[in-house]
This record gives sequence, structure tokens and C-alpha cells, in this order.
Amino acid sequence: MSRIPLALVDTNVVVAGLLTKSEMSPAARILDGMLSARFPFVLSEQVIAEYRAVLVRKKLQKLHGLSASETDALLIDIVQHAIVLVPLDKAPAAPEHGDQLLWNLLAARSDLHLVTGDKLLLAALDMKGRVLTPAQFAALMP
Repeated sequence: MSRIPLALVDTNVVVAGLLTKSEMSPAARILDGMLSARFPFVLSEQVIAEYRAVLVRKKLQKLHGLSASETDALLIDIVQHAIVLVPLDKAPAAPEHGDQLLWNLLAARSDLHLVTGDKLLLAALDMKGRVLTPAQFAALMP
């Protein structure tokens, strides 16, 4: 059995995990794995704030059906299993300015892998091998 890499789960994967109709989809398995501490993952204060900001958007709330307080309870459940990481300031430039936080977190630990559905991040050459699709990461999970 191979060791599951330390993960940083992008917001788009958490959202997809909540919205999918299939509990066997990679995103749903990853979200469930975060909630049940099935693999090691990191968060920063900024990442958890981004999770919340996105999940409480009215359009998304209508789709996932969680109130703001239910979203907060979900995030508390996720945070209790996370390794808190402080991002580095001196990371290479991310493919998009809005993703710099993810690159700063990746720069903080060489064993950290980003799990994302973002095609620009997946194609980034400077983090090649450290950015995985949800399907690639889910295939490593038990």
C-alpha cells in the first residue's frame, strides 16, 4: 500500500464534493476523507476563509442546501483534522494572481500536493508532479 501524499485541497474540490450526486465521485471521496481524517491535509486561515466565503454564496447555498450555520459546522469538522500551515511569502508566481496563496502554501512544504480541478494550475510547469486532479488523488486513497 502506498502512502497518501500530504494534500492541500482546493476550494473547487470541496464545492464539487458537496454538489455531486455520486458519493463515489473523486471529489465526494476527498471531502469525506477530510471529514473522517482518512488522509493528511493542510489548511491555512486564508484557505478556510475562502472555503466559507464560497460556500455561503447564495447561488451555491441553493445548490448544496446548507445554511450558513450548517456550513460553519461542516468547516469546523474539516478544520479539526487539518494541519495548519503558514504560507511562505517567497513562492514562485502562480499561474493566476488569485491562486498565489496556493503556491505560497506549496512553497512552505516540499512534500505538499495540491488537489484541484483548475486546468491552469494542473498545467503549471513549476509545480509539475505536485498538482493532482481529484481523480488522481482519490486513486491513492484507501
